[in-house]
Amino acid sequence: MRKPVPSFRSLVQADGLVRVVGAHTALGATIAEEAGFDAVWSSSLEVSASRALPDSSLLTMTEYLEAAANMQKAIGVPVVADCDSGYGNNANARHMVHEYEAAGITAISVEDKKFPKMNSFADRGDSLVTTDDFCRKLTTAKNAQTNSDFFVIARTEALINGRPVREALDRARAYADSGADAILIHSKEKTNEEILAFLEGWEAKLPVVVVPTTYPDWSARDMAAAGVSVVIYANQGLRSTISALRGTYASILDNGDTVKLEYDLAPVSDIFAYQELASWQALD
Repeated sequence: MRKPVPSFRSLVQADGLVRVVGAHTALGATIAEEAGFDAVWSSSLEVSASRALPDSSLLTMTEYLEAAANMQKAIGVPVVADCDSGYGNNANARHMVHEYEAAGITAISVEDKKFPKMNSFADRGDSLVTTDDFCRKLTTAKNAQTNSDFFVIARTEALINGRPVREALDRARAYADSGADAILIHSKEKTNEEILAFLEGWEAKLPVVVVPTTYPDWSARDMAAAGVSVVIYANQGLRSTISALRGTYASILDNGDTVKLEYDLAPVSDIFAYQELASWQALD
C-alpha cells in the first residue's frame, strides 16, 4: 500500500531547496522518485512530445490532466502540473482547479501567456496577457480551490518575451498580491544573470521557482544561497530518453544484434519491479 502523498506546499515550507524533475509517464515519475527527487513536474512539453505534437495547446486539459493523474497515482511524492496558460479564460481556470484538485494534484503552474500558448523556447515574443488580466485569472483559480493546501505557482514569461527584469518584478509583485503561492521566473538566456537580477530585486514576498534549462551550470547549492526555493529540471529526462533511444536503435541496425547493448540495458526484471508484478501475481 502506498504512503500518503505530502502536499507540495509542505515541501516548500520545509527547509532546503525543493528539487523537481520533469516526466510524462507513470514509469518516468516512478524512476524520478526512486532517484530521490522531491516532486515530479508533469511537463506540458514532455506530454505533448510523447504524442509527437508541439507544445502549443494542441492537447486538451483532459489529456494533460490524465498524464498528471497517472503519475500521481504511481508515486509517493507530489506531482506539480504544468497547466500552461490555464486552458482558456477565467471560467476554464476555475474548472481546471476543480479537476486537478479532484485528481489529487496538490500544485499547478499557470503562466501569463495568451491562449493558445507556444513553448517558451519556440516563442517569438509578444505573447503576454496584461498584468490585470492574469491577476484576475489567478484570483479566480485561488477562489476555486477547496483545499487550503492547493498550491498555485504564477509563472511569468516576461523575460522570455524580452521584457526587462523591472517588468518581471512588477508582474510578480502583482501576482503575489492576487493570491499566488509562488512565482516561477523563466529565462532563455545562456547565463543566470537575469534570474539573479530578479532575485536581487525580489522582496521575498513569495517562494521563487526557477527552471535552469538554458543555464545548466548553476548548482543547486548556489541556487539555494541566492534565494531560490524550488528548481525544476523540466525536460532533461525526455532529452536523455531521446538520446538513449537513438543510440539503441542505431546499434541494433548497425550490428544486426543486441550483444553490444546488453551490458547497458536494464534487465527485464527491472520492468517487472516497476510494475510491482509480484504483488499482482500474489492476487491469483
